[in-house]
Amino acid sequence: MSPALDVDALLDDRGTRIIVCCGSGGVGKTTTAAALALRAAERGRHAVVITVDPARRLAQSLGLTELDNTPRRVPVDGGAAGDPPGSLHAMMLDMKRTFDEIVKAHADPERAAQILENPFYQSLSSSFSGTQEYMAMEKLGQLRRSDAWDLIVVDTPPSRSALDFLDAPKRLGRFLDGRLIRFLSTPSKTGAFRLLGAGFGLVTGVVAKVVGAQLLKDVQSFVTAFDAVFGGFQERADQTYRLLQAPGTAFVVVAVPEGDALREASYFVERLDAERMPLAGLVLNRTHRALAPRLSAARGTAAAEALEESGDHPLAASVLRLHAERVQTQARELRLRERFTTAHPGIGVVEVPARPEDVHDIDGLRGIGRSLARTEPADPL
Repeated sequence: MSPALDVDALLDDRGTRIIVCCGSGGVGKTTTAAALALRAAERGRHAVVITVDPARRLAQSLGLTELDNTPRRVPVDGGAAGDPPGSLHAMMLDMKRTFDEIVKAHADPERAAQILENPFYQSLSSSFSGTQEYMAMEKLGQLRRSDAWDLIVVDTPPSRSALDFLDAPKRLGRFLDGRLIRFLSTPSKTGAFRLLGAGFGLVTGVVAKVVGAQLLKDVQSFVTAFDAVFGGFQERADQTYRLLQAPGTAFVVVAVPEGDALREASYFVERLDAERMPLAGLVLNRTHRALAPRLSAARGTAAAEALEESGDHPLAASVLRLHAERVQTQARELRLRERFTTAHPGIGVVEVPARPEDVHDIDGLRGIGRSLARTEPADPL
């Protein structure tokens, strides 16, 4: 049996400054991140949660009409206990605005204006693969350097693969410093065209036909202007990556009891180990447990069939069939969990029971927090 993940101990540890919630898409990272931040605030931490969820579920759950690139104070009462001893802020990443901030901070006004107005940059900063993940790490670094909060909780982008959060920033950096970009920008560098001569002109002419002459011109102008910013761009990416490896950071891998999600979680755990990044444990969301575990699925089905044949107590027969399905679901989920824990012994696991409806307010997040801390009773049907 795997050890339990002690969420309250993690949140109460003042040495824990960053919690990163990772996992494949659709496993509940946003809700988990918000619930962790809320519970931390109610236990005395000054927490901020970053979401990159375009569905804006976090804002709704926190009772805010909207979130933007600036952390907003969340009005949270402590329930029956009164006002919480800590505080909670929340923000939703605006990757283009974050990218713009980097450019303005590390280029003179004239060069910054050239970059911001460049069509290739506008496409890169708003839709290029890997930009969202890089900007999430950039914003994490900004918040950590500000030292305005003693706990930052990160909801990673809703990527198909959990590994994208670690891989995409490096891919984006390699692209911006790659041979193709440097090759395309060469004609704009002083004297380069004269040195390379007509042969190079012939090659760039072919490239222009493939990618379009205007795009080629935009790329050349962008790289020329961006050279002054790029060194700081890469340096901060490396600094944030080291921050993720440092003491005080804790990764929480989020999954649901399904084969694909747990395989993705397993890959991520292995990657964290290879990169020497600190793993707190696994949150297994939307689990199902039978309320009468001694009644097997076979016996429940047989009893339901007997009632159906007699025509008596149709509601009881329906409940018995529901119970049988629940027992079968529980057995399947336990097998999947055991497969994960066998492959990764010693990793703490906490289960969050499935709920009859989505979380949409503070009380719902508070309930998820109690489940994470293993202080909530058995899940409802």
